[in-house]
Amino acid sequence: MIMPLEDLIDYNANSYELAVAVNRRAFQLAVLKTPEVEKSNGKVVSLSAQQVFLKQVDYRFIVG
Repeated sequence: MIMPLEDLIDYNANSYELAVAVNRRAFQLAVLKTPEVEKSNGKVVSLSAQQVFLKQVDYRFIVG
């Protein structure tokens, strides 16, 4: 699945939070090496961006 560029341009939430969430998810995917990663030819950043942007995974920030 390709992330729609128009939706990314129209993204109204905090872009820094989106970037951090994508980064953390990419790390998780690289460590786990799930079948989804194999299916996306090891492109963990693209896969994590899709998952976070399309809300297939949730994230939250813990301030402490």
